[in-house]
Amino acid sequence: MEPFKVHILGCGSALPTLRHYASSQVVEVRDKVLMLDCAEGTQMQLRKSRVRFTKLSHVFITHLHGDHCFGLIGMISTFGLLGRTARLHIHAPEALGPELDRQIKFFTHDLGFEVVFYPIDTTRRQVVYEDRSIMVESIPLEHRVPCCGYLIKEKPTLPHIRREMMECYGIPNSQVGNIKNGADWNTADGELIPNSRLVIPADKPRSYAYISDTRYMPYLHKELKDVDVLYHESTYADDHLPQSEKYYHSTAHQAAKVALDAGVGRLLLGHYSSRYEDEQVLLNEAKEVFENSFLTNEMDIFEI
Repeated sequence: MEPFKVHILGCGSALPTLRHYASSQVVEVRDKVLMLDCAEGTQMQLRKSRVRFTKLSHVFITHLHGDHCFGLIGMISTFGLLGRTARLHIHAPEALGPELDRQIKFFTHDLGFEVVFYPIDTTRRQVVYEDRSIMVESIPLEHRVPCCGYLIKEKPTLPHIRREMMECYGIPNSQVGNIKNGADWNTADGELIPNSRLVIPADKPRSYAYISDTRYMPYLHKELKDVDVLYHESTYADDHLPQSEKYYHSTAHQAAKVALDAGVGRLLLGHYSSRYEDEQVLLNEAKEVFENSFLTNEMDIFEI
C-alpha cells in the first residue's frame, strides 16, 4: 500500500505562541505532496519536516484569515530563490486571486515559475482537483468569512495479481491487465479459472478530511461519512462555549460529536486557542464523546 501521510506543520490558532505555529499541514499521497493552509512560518516548518520543497504541487487555502494564509507569499518567494521551475497550483476562495497577484508582482521579480490560481466557491461542495489516483473536494463551512474544508480521497484501484496462481497456470505477463480488469483464464486443457482465484481484492480507498475554522454544524457529518481520518478544529473547551459561538469556532466536544455522527476512523484535534497551556482538557472532552481522538502537535505524522 502506497504511503498516505499527514504532516502537522502548525496546529495553533490566530494568536502566536511559543508552543504552536498557526495552521498548516502537508499531505503525502500517491507520490504527490499537497499543502493544506499556509500560515506564517510554514516554510520553516516545511524544512523541519524534510518533505522536499520541489515535490509540493498544490496548496489548498481554506479561508482568508492570516493564520491560514500569511505564509503563502513568503513560501512562493523562497521557491523562486531556490530556482523552482515547476508550476505551483493555488486553490483558495476567489478574493485571494487579485491580492496574491499583486503581492507576487510587488515582492518577486523573475520568479522563474508560474503560480496558477483556482478560485473556489466556498458555498458548495465541489471537486477542486482530480487526477487518475486522487480527488480533492471542498466542503462548505460556516465561519466569519467565506470558508471551506477539504476532503482528500483515493480513487478505487484495481485488484492485486496473485503471482503464485499466474505461475501455476502459466499465464503470461501480457494478460495481467486483462485479469486485473476482471477477465477469467482458460488453460490449454480448456479449464476455466475464475478471476476470483487469480486476484486479491484491491485495497480500500483511503480518505482524509481537513475541517478548519467553523462553528458547530449539526449536519456536517453527512459530508464526512466513513472518512478514515478527520481533522476538525477544536479551538475551545466547553467552558468557553460562548466565545466559540461568538467567533464561529468549535469546541473539542463538538468536534467529537461530528466524528461520532460521521462514523470516522480517527479524530485529530487542532487549532488550539492560546489560552490553553495544556491541551489535555480538550482531548479529555473529545474522548468523552469519541474515544479514538488524538491531539496534534507540530512535526507529528499521521498515517492514513
